[in-house]
Amino acid sequence: MIIISNRLPFSLDTTGDKPQIRQSSGGLVSALKGYFEQSSQKGTQFTEKIWVGSCEFSVKDWNENKDNLQGADFSIEPVFLDKELYSDYYNGFSNSTIWPLFHYFPSITEYKKKHFDAYCKVNKLFADRIIEIMQPDDVIWVHDYQLMIVPQMLRKAYADATIGFFLHIPFPSYEIFRMLPREWKNIIMQGLMGADLVGFHTYDYAQYFIISAKMVLGLDNSYNTLQYNNRLVKSDLFPIGIDFNKFKNASEDKEVIAYKDDLLKNFQDKKIIFSVDRLDYTKGLTPRLQGYENFLERYPEWREKVIFILNIVPSRDTIPRYNERKRSIEQMVSTINGKYSTIQWQPIIYRYNHLEFQELCGLYLAANVALITPLRDGMNLVAKEFVASSKEGGVLILSELTGAANELNEACLVNPTDTEEMADTIATALMMPLEEQKSRMQVMQKRLSEYDVVQWVNDFLDQLAKTKKEEKKLKVKLLDSNNTRKIISDYKQAQKRLILLDYDGTLSPLMKMPKQAAPKEELLNYLQLVTADEKNEVVIISGRDADTLETWLGHLNLSFIAEHGALIKYKEGVWESQTTVPSEWKNEIRPMLESYVFRCAGSFLEEKQHSLSWHYRNTHPGLGFIRSRELLNNLLQLTTNTPIQIIDGNKVLEVRISGMDKGMTALKLVNRFDPDFILCIGDDTTDEDMFKALESKAYTIKVGNASTAAVYNIDNQASVLPLLSQFNTDK
Repeated sequence: MIIISNRLPFSLDTTGDKPQIRQSSGGLVSALKGYFEQSSQKGTQFTEKIWVGSCEFSVKDWNENKDNLQGADFSIEPVFLDKELYSDYYNGFSNSTIWPLFHYFPSITEYKKKHFDAYCKVNKLFADRIIEIMQPDDVIWVHDYQLMIVPQMLRKAYADATIGFFLHIPFPSYEIFRMLPREWKNIIMQGLMGADLVGFHTYDYAQYFIISAKMVLGLDNSYNTLQYNNRLVKSDLFPIGIDFNKFKNASEDKEVIAYKDDLLKNFQDKKIIFSVDRLDYTKGLTPRLQGYENFLERYPEWREKVIFILNIVPSRDTIPRYNERKRSIEQMVSTINGKYSTIQWQPIIYRYNHLEFQELCGLYLAANVALITPLRDGMNLVAKEFVASSKEGGVLILSELTGAANELNEACLVNPTDTEEMADTIATALMMPLEEQKSRMQVMQKRLSEYDVVQWVNDFLDQLAKTKKEEKKLKVKLLDSNNTRKIISDYKQAQKRLILLDYDGTLSPLMKMPKQAAPKEELLNYLQLVTADEKNEVVIISGRDADTLETWLGHLNLSFIAEHGALIKYKEGVWESQTTVPSEWKNEIRPMLESYVFRCAGSFLEEKQHSLSWHYRNTHPGLGFIRSRELLNNLLQLTTNTPIQIIDGNKVLEVRISGMDKGMTALKLVNRFDPDFILCIGDDTTDEDMFKALESKAYTIKVGNASTAAVYNIDNQASVLPLLSQFNTDK
């Protein structure tokens, strides 16, 4: 297993007689250690664990001390970077572009080409180092926003590699992500698509990623799986946990108890509120202080009865904006203390330093209220640690804009910008009965204990293995001569055959205008021949409207499915509608589609009995694609919580009633005809429903070389009729 992160969890310790490179004990390190211990007990451990990352020690220090690696759970492969290059990559693009933008601070986001170029160079240096040590069966796990291009770089070197990526910060909505310059967002999305599994903390982040992939790269998705370069890329949520038992058991540690007791002694007659945050504009420290000030103003009875311990952990001191933030916060603290302090009491205890584990846990145990209100946070582990540490109640006030809010909904959730709501919630928390505090905590503790940090690693790696297995299963399988002979042999031995054929892109080439796809003589001759065999039930299963199919092919001994299953006509029968939903929904959708016809030259609207389609095959490729992504996004928002389905097809967006698809219709045909041989051929997204529904029941063939649920692929539409013609030679 190879783990890749921006920084190695190792440092050079020079405090002893002899310098040593020591492993630090961060959350990810602890999680992986726990996972490896469990894997070892199950007998499924990795033979080697390697960590790749940049480091603070020099090449000289490394060469002199690499043999003195003490107590390490991982072998390490350092990436040595030039200081100026690292600064442009880390302080520049990573933390002055990606960090603010992904946390919804576009107004302070910087867009410097020099920084992006450095980001690409450093990602390339990481990838080159990994490629040097990679083996074909390795599991690669890339971490966080500093290395989003690495997966695709590795994929180019090892096409079949197993690669996972986890983003520890939010992934923004497309409206935010699209603010990146076009080239940058293309490169970043392509970089992430090099992974087999892309993990996020919450469902929202995973969905935003899928939408951005569709909008930027024009990809198709099925639920949370995207198709890219004949591969499957899965996007899923894995809310990172904590070492639950470590924090739960900290209450029995003598140093923790002593620190807690000192706090309670110093503030024995006062309620304690606390916050622990890194120095960062995303943490909402200014509105938090305003909320606390509002609380003191609106609830004067609590003055001199409450203490707010505000601990800020130093972070990114070299970036000017962070130092400005620190001065602003300290000025606010001074103002509030100056306004409300008495000789015996000041409302805020402010600290700007790192906290040792024992101090942190002592604070968790002593506090009555944790006030954790970031403006935006990928997860927020302090909230989880406070809950895990709780013994005698305590109340968590948590921003609804943190990833943790999805799991800790028994907390008092607040809007971090609403300082009046925050003031009222602080008062509510301080007055909350102990039994209610305990009840809320117990529910959250149970949830956190069941999905701790080791389970998080387990979950991610299990899903990565499953995704890889599914990808191999669905990998493109070109239909060769041996398999063709096998299918033809089974066809000839069968007594009752069902042949399901899509029309556009399968029996007929895709044309600029739908009316131009009328059947040629060669196709009509084939259909005449195959339908003459009484053993065959041939069904044209198409997105076409009923009138067109009737006009072109109605004279043949065929059954028809029109509009992807909305209408059925069995041979010698009449057209039957498969839906009872009235068509008034079209009046809501049609104006939007018509507006995009005007906005995109060459596009046109096609209306059928049960669907509306916006075609952009004849538009300028760049403009048509951009407009299609905009329209898709708008349609998805408009049709939320309605029975309307949007199909993102081949240069067409189709709007129809959900529940009407080729898959359900194909199963209806199978039940009706009860064949002992089924052949199904199609080319489009809509045909994937058929392929999935007929899995293990039929020979399914996809036209084109895209990844598919079909058993086989054939090269192109021109190959379809020659293939079908082989079935009817030498009866």
